[in-house]
Amino acid sequence: MAAPGVTVFVCVSCRDGEDADLRPGARLLEALRARLSERNLDIAVEPVDCLAVCKRPATVAFAGAGKWTYVIGDLDGGAHVDDLIDSAQNFAATDNGVVAWKDRPACFKKGVVSRVPPVS
Repeated sequence: MAAPGVTVFVCVSCRDGEDADLRPGARLLEALRARLSERNLDIAVEPVDCLAVCKRPATVAFAGAGKWTYVIGDLDGGAHVDDLIDSAQNFAATDNGVVAWKDRPACFKKGVVSRVPPVS
């Protein structure tokens, strides 16, 4: 099942405060790709060097043409993978990128850093 209209950008540059070598976003990226493969889903997932939310790793952005972009932080590569995939599918299903509050898991509701309007 494809999810056209969404790319999940994952920040892979932030470091964990306790371990300078640990990159929470890199862990999340690997977990997302593995779970998408297991679930046979076609969602674009791309690493990015920085989303400028370094104090709230791991961070992702949901983006799509003509849609609002969400930046979401405080994500865990183990606990939030399925919720992120479901959220990306909900995002893709919208015309404008605005995901209804009731369709957002807790990590999406609590983790929103910003919502950026589409370029017209």
